[in-house]
Amino acid sequence: MSDDWDEIGFIISSKYRVAVMRRLVESPATPSKISEDEDISIASVSHALSQLRERSLVELLVDEDRRKGRVYGITERGEQLWNEIRNRELVD
Repeated sequence: MSDDWDEIGFIISSKYRVAVMRRLVESPATPSKISEDEDISIASVSHALSQLRERSLVELLVDEDRRKGRVYGITERGEQLWNEIRNRELVD
């Protein structure tokens, strides 16, 4: 469980990571769509996606070489942690 809390703390310590997770739990999306839906800069979305990918909480759903139309989705682990965050009402 302490690993879960480390990951939960990592997610909720950034409003951008929270926004990206919130959006991706609905459905896969491109960075520009996340930026538009969550009203945050594309740079902030890209940085949050990178950080979340490093921890295997989100994944790239298209070929790594693709530069446009990169679609991201939440991983099973990411979804489990997000549900825990929501159930405990750790974010709005």
